[in-house]
Amino acid sequence: YKALPEAVKRGLLTEKDIDVSVGRLMTARFKLGMFDPDDKVPYAQIPFSVNNNPANDHLARVAAQKSIVLLKNAHNALPLSKKLNRIAVIGPNADEIESLWGNYNGIPSNPITVLQGIKNKVTPQTEVVYAQGSELADGVSKLTAIPSIYLETEDGHQGAFGEYFANNKLEGQPLFTRIDDNIDFYWESGSPDPRLPADNFGIRWTTFLKVPQTGDYEIGGWSMPSFKVYCEGKEILGGINEHHAFHSSKELRLETGKRYKLVFDYSNFHGDGTASLLWSTPQPNMLSQAVQAAKGSDVVVLVLGLNQRLEGEEMPIQLDGFKGGDRTHLNLPKTQSDLMEALKATGKPIVLVLINGSALSINYAAENMDAILTAGYPGQEGGNAVADVLFGDYNPAGRLPVTYYKSVDQLPAFENYDMEGRTYRYFRQTPLYPFGFGLSYTKFAYSDLKMPAEAKMGDPIKVSAKVTNTGDRDGDEVVQLYLTDEKASSPRPIRQLEGFKRISLKKGESQNVEFILSPRALSMINNKDIQVVEPGWFTISVGGEQPGFTGSTNAETTGTVIGRVNVKGKVLTIK
Repeated sequence: YKALPEAVKRGLLTEKDIDVSVGRLMTARFKLGMFDPDDKVPYAQIPFSVNNNPANDHLARVAAQKSIVLLKNAHNALPLSKKLNRIAVIGPNADEIESLWGNYNGIPSNPITVLQGIKNKVTPQTEVVYAQGSELADGVSKLTAIPSIYLETEDGHQGAFGEYFANNKLEGQPLFTRIDDNIDFYWESGSPDPRLPADNFGIRWTTFLKVPQTGDYEIGGWSMPSFKVYCEGKEILGGINEHHAFHSSKELRLETGKRYKLVFDYSNFHGDGTASLLWSTPQPNMLSQAVQAAKGSDVVVLVLGLNQRLEGEEMPIQLDGFKGGDRTHLNLPKTQSDLMEALKATGKPIVLVLINGSALSINYAAENMDAILTAGYPGQEGGNAVADVLFGDYNPAGRLPVTYYKSVDQLPAFENYDMEGRTYRYFRQTPLYPFGFGLSYTKFAYSDLKMPAEAKMGDPIKVSAKVTNTGDRDGDEVVQLYLTDEKASSPRPIRQLEGFKRISLKKGESQNVEFILSPRALSMINNKDIQVVEPGWFTISVGGEQPGFTGSTNAETTGTVIGRVNVKGKVLTIK
């Protein structure tokens, strides 16, 4: 926005141009009732039960199930038996609620972590042991709300003394005061008390922290839109974000036997009210505890990856691999890599579960883990969905929506937007895992590709193939159609996904899957910036993955069938 006055001054746009955009924004806000009292806005009358109910919990679970991608399953390491004697669930994302959410998220009432999902799944005879194993990354500890037993008011009561102001600048006298057990609040779009206006209130909590042991602590806050935390009168953390709740934290050396005065100033002028005072306590033996847990177990479920504190938009983070929301490499944080290697040395079978939003270079894991699946940011039922896949109650069929590169070195410097060498469409090397890749607990074969050898310019092209479940389990298959223009006058993608269908097949069952390619699907933007279809040969592949990454076009081994069509006629302009 800051550049708009200068842009108008230079004649790059006019005030009328800006008025059009402002009009659209304000119209949407008026329609949503953002400038009206809640009692006049239908959306504000919707009870939480409309979303927070068993039917939507089930829908969230199904969505998470369908999104899980099985990347490796050596020697049928998965699915696991529910009757194992002992399972070690290890990793910084194993019992971390935040890792379920992603960014710009709602706050579910009963989120299920991977640890809890596994406990829900196994028989009572199976012992499930947990060890965090490592921090998410150096300088990024697992933060939880400080329990009230470690907080006390100036006169010795347990909790935090809160002063509640009817303005967001914490000016004048507080409207009321009270003692809160701890500082861990989420008020949705409302306020903590009917006397406080929803988007114009402030709170000052004062408490004295008593630590259980001497050591290095991380003190943090989780808030929206604005907060500051002071320790012994000195501001140590805080910030402002009008778009979503955010973290800020500071490492402090604290000693047992001392009381540390903490003041948490919270200001609400917009958005969902969120305020939490968090900490991470000293855990010097995390790695050794994880190794011991693994040694005594039948199998290790290792839950690694990222979360919204590492990847997101315009972030203050500056760590190895992560810079202000950008990535400087694609590897897992070293804390997690070290944990993985230490667990591998135990000789126990390891199933790696990745919770992450962006691509990761997991070369060591691809070579050394027995099985790998990635769950993205799976949401409120993510833990149950992961357990469904791990123990075979759901047969995975998700596909990667991005390319997993072997290294950031496979990517060119981002100096322009011509995309050469980027994304599956222009990538000429062999990735670690290609876009569209995903395994199943069963197998599928492709045959009987039917398509014309020639097509008239402008006519739709019908393509079909027979898909057969040749394995011993029922399952879903994601049938993908890729198109290559063999000789275009202007640069075109090496391959381009032009259709996909998810089908369910019982073991031994077959189904013909059909696609219709419109002229637009064959089109390109020529060097005159006109969208056209040019005559010539097009290669079409149908299968469960991209063509060309498994070294053969034998449909029984690769799940891909390939054909060619010659489109004849004059150049067609797409309008």
